[in-house]
Amino acid sequence: MDDLSAPTGREAALVAVPRADGTAPRALVLGATGYIGGRLVPRLLNAGYRVRVLARDARRVAAFAWGDRVEIVSGDAADAAVMADAAADVDVLYYLVHSMSAGRGFESADREAAETVARAAAEAGVPRLVYLGGLHPDGVPLSAHLRSRVEVGEVFLDSGVPTLVLQAGVVIGSGSASFEMVRHLTDVLPYMPAPRWVRNRIQPIAVRDVLHYLLGAARVAPDVNRAVDIGGPDVLRYGQMMNGYALEAGLPQRAIAALPVLTPRLASHWVNLVTPIPRSIARPLVESLQNECVMKNRDVDALIPRPEGGLMPYREAVARALGRVAEDAIETSWQDAEVLGVPSDPLPSDPNWAGKAVFVDERSAHTTAPAEALWQVIEGIGGENGWYSSPVLWAIRGWMDRVVGGIGLARGRRSRARLVVGDALDFWRVEAIEPGSFLRLRAEMKVPGLAWLELRARPEAEGSRYEQRAVFFPHGLSGRLYWFAVLPFHGFIFAGMANRIAAAAETVVGSSARPTVTSPA
Repeated sequence: MDDLSAPTGREAALVAVPRADGTAPRALVLGATGYIGGRLVPRLLNAGYRVRVLARDARRVAAFAWGDRVEIVSGDAADAAVMADAAADVDVLYYLVHSMSAGRGFESADREAAETVARAAAEAGVPRLVYLGGLHPDGVPLSAHLRSRVEVGEVFLDSGVPTLVLQAGVVIGSGSASFEMVRHLTDVLPYMPAPRWVRNRIQPIAVRDVLHYLLGAARVAPDVNRAVDIGGPDVLRYGQMMNGYALEAGLPQRAIAALPVLTPRLASHWVNLVTPIPRSIARPLVESLQNECVMKNRDVDALIPRPEGGLMPYREAVARALGRVAEDAIETSWQDAEVLGVPSDPLPSDPNWAGKAVFVDERSAHTTAPAEALWQVIEGIGGENGWYSSPVLWAIRGWMDRVVGGIGLARGRRSRARLVVGDALDFWRVEAIEPGSFLRLRAEMKVPGLAWLELRARPEAEGSRYEQRAVFFPHGLSGRLYWFAVLPFHGFIFAGMANRIAAAAETVVGSSARPTVTSPA
């Protein structure tokens, strides 16, 4: 953990205060596999806390470098029995859960989950609850997502458990959805027709400083029960944020024209098409920019001292984020969030397929390369390396998904070299991985059914064998029609993919570099 950037958790103002009996305090983190939670947990460990996390899928937690250093409670925050177990003997509870990409009914679901957590914390006698909410103006109509986050904060403040609600606006850091939206909009569009909100004032904050305040929140006085705003030192218009990014990225300043006709719904479609951010996440981001989001006061300074050296300016936060991207050292990413509406149940085992409608496409190819080289190609698939078959057909499938509000291929991957369970991989999600031999991906594109893709490297006497299996469980007639409609393309995509991956493995032998896709259109 020594390579963590500031804060590391070892700063004097952030280290854990031992219990009266001298033992280390326990922190419970809800949302530990998300963008902020995945960065907070290792810093809590560094600060001297015993950490417990609540997660629906323990495999996601185990995939983190710190996964074997925490206690895992499996389940959902909305489950009262699960929360009762999770909240027992806890000194500080971090609630970092919110329905950023949720659909209808998300407000009531958020409220019910918060009420369940609040009751469990009160019954367990938890002395401190910390919630990361949203920066917002007072006395004006708020978007549904911001309104929900305010309501969740109020549930905790009224719970009887001393609560500190930290209200942050746009978070800037490698892998954050806000940063990725700014980055891709600025990279792609030299001239930008934009909604009127590009003129609104915003107070962005570096993810480093968000983590500082979260760590410091565990040490505030026991009688503190309030919401406070947090933000960086700069107040900017959104257009200035984009051009500030352009300067740090070595790009020309962008001409920006504010158009009154782009509603939040239309703007979210536009963001969905131009950036990797899916519409389900783009819309709440866009809606949160409809109002000016500037700190009302600096009351937080009386509770938590500022970071050593002061708060990070916007352009420095951008420069650091760009550096992390260039170094392939992104700690966590917005991509880590599951896509709304995509079931997360793992692929049923083969014996359980009996009696179910299922379609399978299986391919294999021999290569003279050893299994280690073949695995290197498999683990590097997607993102910049592509899918080792017709780029045109993959691109068409990606754009089809974007048009209907899906995530498409532009999401890429968090790391160019490594995959772990839970990683996003274009419009797939890593569901299972056995390093050196097996990778299973679950589809997160919009399809009328459930789909998986399995890739395997098997040693053979003279080289190795690449095995590939696509599995599709159709939903109703539409699912069956979909499979037969795309079946002719599988001959081009999947057969070409198997042959080229096997061939690419041979180029890896004797080289530490991952192969670059050169497959024809």
